[in-house]
This record gives sequence, C-alpha cells and structure tokens, in this order.
Amino acid sequence: MSAVDLDDLRRRMDGALGVLKTELSGLRTGRASASMLEPVTVQAYGATMTLNQVATVSVPEPRMISVHVWDRSMAQSVEKAIRESSLGLNPIVEGQLMRIPIPELNEERRRELAKVAHKYAESARVAVRHVRRDGMEAVKKSDVSEDEQRQASDQVQKLTDEKIGEIDGIVAQKEQEISQI
Repeated sequence: MSAVDLDDLRRRMDGALGVLKTELSGLRTGRASASMLEPVTVQAYGATMTLNQVATVSVPEPRMISVHVWDRSMAQSVEKAIRESSLGLNPIVEGQLMRIPIPELNEERRRELAKVAHKYAESARVAVRHVRRDGMEAVKKSDVSEDEQRQASDQVQKLTDEKIGEIDGIVAQKEQEISQI
C-alpha cells in the first residue's frame, strides 16, 4: 500500500504551474501577444463580452497587435474598451481594423514587471508547498512502516523540489524576456 498518491500531488502542483504561466503571459513585456488583450471586456449588444467574442485578435509583427472587429458598429466600443483597460495601449482605428502598437519599455517599468513576476512566482511556490504539506500529512497518517513513510516523504520532497525548480526556470525565462526588450 502506498503512503501517498504522488500522481494527485503532481496534478495539483502542475495546476499551480499552470496558473503561474497564465499570469505571466498577461504581463506586457514589450513584445506583442494576443493573450495581452484577454482581460479586455467590451460592452456589446447590451452585455459585457470578452474581446475575442466580438473580434479577431492577431499578431502580424513582433511589436503590433491587430484587432479585426466583426461588426462595424462595435468598433468604437472595442476601441474604448482597449483604451480604458489598464494595459496602457492606444489603438489606431482604420474602420473595422485596429492596429495596436506595443510601446518600448523603460527601465523603471522593466523593474516593476520583474517584481510582479517574482510575486506571481512566490504565490506559485506557496501553492506547491501547500500541496507538499498535504502530502506529508497524508504520509504521517498512513498506516505503513517508518521506512515506507520516510521513503514516501522523500518522494514528496523530491517532487516538490522539482516543481519549485520549474517555477524558478519559468520566472528566470520571463525575467530574461523582460530585460531583453
């Protein structure tokens, strides 16, 4: 009998990594990404909708996002939603098409983005450690020999170290991306 379900712990830790990747993809690094506009909501047809429900978002160039609004009457609402978002973007409207240039980052903004990335990473590490704690508690409560408990504890710790290492790698890559722009 196993003292702990490692697959369940791995799945839960991978969930924390998934959240981290999602949060980091939303950080504006000066490089255009369609995911940057995911948090933008538009007032359309009497309801609040996400941008991808009223337009097609593409990235034709590394520093440009293109938004093609399906309904011409929605173009003004989409422009307003993008301008009023906290992203600091200014779309150039050409009928149903909007070009959104991604401005260069200054040094202060880069440091700020790096701090935010580290905050996201620390949240992910804490989530992984919570899963580790749950695993260790399950090991202690299991009715197996001390040797098996020690072995299971070592496996949980090894998995935790592996996931923390992945988090550190993801953040280091994001930091490098921020500093190279």
